[in-house]
Amino acid sequence: MDINGERLLPASREATWDCLFDTDILMASVPGAQSVVKESDTLYRVVTVLTIGPLKAKFNGTLTIADAQAPQTCTLQFEGQGGAVGMAKGSAKVALEEVEGGTKLTYTANAQISGKLAQVGSRLIDSVAKKLSGVFFDKFEEAVKAKQQA
Repeated sequence: MDINGERLLPASREATWDCLFDTDILMASVPGAQSVVKESDTLYRVVTVLTIGPLKAKFNGTLTIADAQAPQTCTLQFEGQGGAVGMAKGSAKVALEEVEGGTKLTYTANAQISGKLAQVGSRLIDSVAKKLSGVFFDKFEEAVKAKQQA
């Protein structure tokens, strides 16, 4: 499944870049986040609880930053284990471009699922994945705005 999108954020490219890796902002933005812990400059441990159709699961996962060219682009690689519900993994290419009024954030993501998640049906999974990415970027945009006003 592929998910694409873009957002105009009211902050400089450097400030937006910093927000992408701020554990407090990630905690506020990741749907269902219970914890976000920075282990190194390129590795985060994330725990989320998500409901996908009839399935609810606690996912323990990692977020790895690859190919970073600050403050322009990076690849976010993620993998999460949801126990008996299954597993999700994928990557997202994120690009930041300075534009009038702030920064345009563009993303292209893909994900693969296995286990019971894969049995739920691709339409439902695609719908939920798009909804979760929308929720993430809505909350991320709010957090960036709040940080700029602080």
